[in-house]
Amino acid sequence: MSSAAKPIVSEATERVKKGLAAMLKGGVIMDVMNSEQAKIAEEAGACAVMALERIPADIRKDGGVARSSDPKMIKAIMSAVSIPVMAKVRIGHFVEAQILQQLGVDFIDESEVLTVADEGNHVNKNKFKVPFVCGCRNLGEALRRIAEGACMIRTKGEAGTGDIVEAVRHIRTLHKEIRMVQTMDDDELFTMAKDHACSLELLQQIKRDGKLPVVNFAAGGVATPADAALCMQLGVDGVFVGSGIFKSSDPAKRARAIVQAVTHFNNPQVLAEVSEDIGDAMTGINCDELKVRYADREGGNMPAAKKAKMEY
Repeated sequence: MSSAAKPIVSEATERVKKGLAAMLKGGVIMDVMNSEQAKIAEEAGACAVMALERIPADIRKDGGVARSSDPKMIKAIMSAVSIPVMAKVRIGHFVEAQILQQLGVDFIDESEVLTVADEGNHVNKNKFKVPFVCGCRNLGEALRRIAEGACMIRTKGEAGTGDIVEAVRHIRTLHKEIRMVQTMDDDELFTMAKDHACSLELLQQIKRDGKLPVVNFAAGGVATPADAALCMQLGVDGVFVGSGIFKSSDPAKRARAIVQAVTHFNNPQVLAEVSEDIGDAMTGINCDELKVRYADREGGNMPAAKKAKMEY
């Protein structure tokens, strides 16, 4: 293959990965821990499932080190359903990502919910054929992840809490900062590109389009059909639901209701109908009471408190 042809192949691969993510728009992606839960999610209308051994609420409760899941469990879920299967890796753990790519998962989530593996670096996602999804709290984080090769972004929220407040904060912050970019001239965009370690072309595209160049889902704290519809009305492309389904009293009913809420997010009549008689929601944790905030985790940008402890 000539050197002139290589960029075309690379560009085509990026287009394919972004296209695969775009096919999930308008859908719900559900965390599942086994084949039975995966089948419930598929029957409820989920557009994809996230395979993991412990859902975020259990990771918060149990503590310890949270790692990528057992390949045997992931393969069992892949065999059980026909919809796309995602799996998580720790931030910066490119070997876990290599293993998931070898397994044939459809998407890899470089997730702040798992224990960080590399405090200075995220995975170079451009090296992989499998599309990556990554979290963000703001435009700066989204820009860095997209520059690294992420083909799908999710606002982080606070996973495992059942409290939607952080998800709403991150969605509104991201959209506000995109609107600010649309008011900037090229000199200001150039400075912003340097500050956020991304290309000027990426910022120019966001200014022109008024949105990210990749699909953006909401995540972290979605527990009810109303939560899911709220995120959709705020302008995201779809919703991740983790603990909110399988920590509720009737997962099958709640899963179907949340899928319907995302599909009909602008129809109060449907929202009222699907919210009725679906059992008790997960108990949840008020985000004001959190000792550990997963959303603060970003390779190269550790929380200030942790940096202070390391300085000596």
